[in-house]
Amino acid sequence: MKFIAIIPARYASTRFPGKPLAVLGGKTVIERVYEQVTSLLPEAYVATDDQRILETVEAFGGRAVMTRADHHSGTDRIEEAAEKIGTDADVIVNIQGDEPFIQPSQIKTVCEQFDHPDTQIATLGKPFTAMDAVENPNSPKIVTDVNGFALYFSRSVIPFVRGEERSTWLTHYPFLKHLGIYAYRREVLREVTRLPMSPLEKAERLEQLRWLQNGYRIRVGITNVETVGIDTPDDLRRAEAFLAKMK
Repeated sequence: MKFIAIIPARYASTRFPGKPLAVLGGKTVIERVYEQVTSLLPEAYVATDDQRILETVEAFGGRAVMTRADHHSGTDRIEEAAEKIGTDADVIVNIQGDEPFIQPSQIKTVCEQFDHPDTQIATLGKPFTAMDAVENPNSPKIVTDVNGFALYFSRSVIPFVRGEERSTWLTHYPFLKHLGIYAYRREVLREVTRLPMSPLEKAERLEQLRWLQNGYRIRVGITNVETVGIDTPDDLRRAEAFLAKMK
């Protein structure tokens, strides 16, 4: 089975314009993401809507492809890039362009989900370790079936642990945090980008609910590695501190 990675990276982030070109430890964020990804998947492309990002990627020896600026999601951008590349890969792996600390082990875990023949889409979950994090609506939760396929994603705390004090819920159920890395079988990526927004997606503002509501099977790999994504300038400062600790 052949895997390639496509990294969506747009310039016009509302909270942090130009984020992919921000410098982290002497390298741009997008270069750090690319290095992490290609340490496991040598065939990788950055899908961008900005000439500055494309030129930066090509300057450090990476591959990039220009896409439209009006995509509503990274998934849509990846589909356009895959068409332009003309890839013959069986699976497209989507790594966000603001995850400079994504680990090869996490990418490997996502790819391994396709060892199961029923997997159409794969993603990652990480066990929560603190109840206040579980209650954060910016950290989507996953519940899975006994075979590791997603039943639902929510910004709410799911499941509800009846009859127990909320502060003790983590001792009664292994709450699972969703990490935003995806992989899709090539034909499935093409199909899901043609679906209209679903009612559940509109309610929760979670794109993966569109796929679930239309009957696609999403298998969830488990990682114990936390990522440090960058959404704001404050996140970049925290990432600098995190990088300094790693040295």
